[in-house]
Amino acid sequence: IQELNGVVVMAATNRLDIVDPSIIRPGRIDKLLYIPLPDKKARKEILSIHSKDIPLASEVNLEKISELADGFSGADLRAIINTAMSIVIQEFISKYPKPENAVKHLKEIIIKDEHIHKAIKKVRTSRDGKPDKVSVPYYR
Repeated sequence: IQELNGVVVMAATNRLDIVDPSIIRPGRIDKLLYIPLPDKKARKEILSIHSKDIPLASEVNLEKISELADGFSGADLRAIINTAMSIVIQEFISKYPKPENAVKHLKEIIIKDEHIHKAIKKVRTSRDGKPDKVSVPYYR
């Protein structure tokens, strides 16, 4: 053990309730900074950033999604986009299992409103600690 001057230790958690109180008493990690969940405007901006290079159908309304995602963190919003993309890819592979057919239809890989709504339900379920029963697709 050696003394270190000018060293700052930072930690982050979204579960402060399970952190041992001795860690956050004065002299240790004694400064707490609470960062609230994003508001509707911030959620829309986060969704916009995470979907920038993702093929979205013109029907997808980020304003409406930001309303539906009230209480979601930035990571949750990213999970919505990732989950929606996974849903689209799984549908695409089911529809075109042969690579030579799939290549001809790549423009069909696009996130629609229905994919976003399915993703919101999946992400909300995992946030509630009750994940959906997940079936793992078999790819040939």
